Amino acid sequence: MKSIKAVLVLATIMMTGCSLFKSDRIAETKQYPEEALGWKLGAQAYTFNRFTFTEALDKIDSSGLRYVEAYPQQIIGGGIDEKMDYNMSESSKQYIRQLLQKKNIILEAYGVIKTNNDDDWEKVFKFAKSMGVRTITCEPEARLLDYISTLCDRYDIRVALHNHPNPSYYWDPEVVLNSVKDRSIRMGAAADIGHWVRSGLDPVACLKKLEGRIYHLHFKDLNEKGNKKAHDVHWGTGVNNVPGVIAELKRQHFKGMISAEYEYNWDNNMPDVKKSVENFRGFVKGDELFLHFLEK
Repeated sequence: MKSIKAVLVLATIMMTGCSLFKSDRIAETKQYPEEALGWKLGAQAYTFNRFTFTEALDKIDSSGLRYVEAYPQQIIGGGIDEKMDYNMSESSKQYIRQLLQKKNIILEAYGVIKTNNDDDWEKVFKFAKSMGVRTITCEPEARLLDYISTLCDRYDIRVALHNHPNPSYYWDPEVVLNSVKDRSIRMGAAADIGHWVRSGLDPVACLKKLEGRIYHLHFKDLNEKGNKKAHDVHWGTGVNNVPGVIAELKRQHFKGMISAEYEYNWDNNMPDVKKSVENFRGFVKGDELFLHFLEK
């Protein structure tokens, strides 16, 4: 009899625990609806380039985000004058690890890397591996693509080729597609949908061309199309087809990081990022099927 009671008590505890876990999971999914789709919504720290990396993490946290794409030129801060450069000291790396853990923010990506020194590329990969970075965003010279392909496989890290506006080398998605063709499956695109709009391109059509090789996004909405001087606006209020982009990413079953990169109102753009994130999640929650699945 005692053994039966013990089993019943244990079963009750397990059911209660499962119920609490399920409730927590549903609550978290409602707060971060994009994560149910495998999307890691975060920020490119360049958005807050008027501040240190330490201060940028505070702003990312206040924007309701939990992922960061660091960029190499940013001062670390917190009493450290070094930059987020891949040559940083071990003590600075340890400071960053502790800071990220304290803020509950994940260093998911690193870039955009450009270097004329061929020897730097392996240093970049070694740094990324030591910090748990999963994706390096970059714009390497075409002659180095085979070498970088081998580094992707050696270090098990993705490389995502980033597009600046025309006439930069990777501005056209066809160039990106040809650059990753017949190379490591870990090589793909860091799709900057804002720069595509600046180049006069349709971001949804560009995403379709790159289907299966989109590993990272820089997310923007702009006030004007085909103008390199166009500036950022709150997502969903400009000329970029934000609902269409989200729908296309869903259709492709995209998995990866989406970096907010708000390059306007530099000294006080955290409220702009926060509002854009709220708009983004509103668009994502337009399809509630995944919430119904969790509640079953």
